[in-house]
Amino acid sequence: MACREKRALGDVFGLKNFGVNLTRIAPGGMSALMHSHSRQDELVYVLEGAPTLVTPSDDAQLGPGMCAGFPARGEAHHIVNRTSRDILILEIGDRSDGDEASYPQDDIHAAMGTDGQWSFTHKDGTPYKNDGRSVP
Repeated sequence: MACREKRALGDVFGLKNFGVNLTRIAPGGMSALMHSHSRQDELVYVLEGAPTLVTPSDDAQLGPGMCAGFPARGEAHHIVNRTSRDILILEIGDRSDGDEASYPQDDIHAAMGTDGQWSFTHKDGTPYKNDGRSVP
């Protein structure tokens, strides 16, 4: 995620029911690890550049003015920048209580707490700690 700059626009206005992020992704970067949500719907709108939408079943080239939507319990996904120029996207998602995120390619499980903050554990439920494995 080092190649990603995310600005939480919804938070600036105190939005509680959905979030909006303006995300710039440098060449070689990605929006997030491949993931899917249990309750949250997501939508991505491309403002600049040519990102690649990656899912387990297919890759799709996107461009300015294009969008992609991801219903809760849908296919895992993420956006990757395989070009030599930055990409700029809007990410929009609801903030459903009890949402969980699964990461099919990584040893991570995420759960939204009652305080609106994400907590991360290994898939076996053990918490991340300073044990030589990186914390997400």
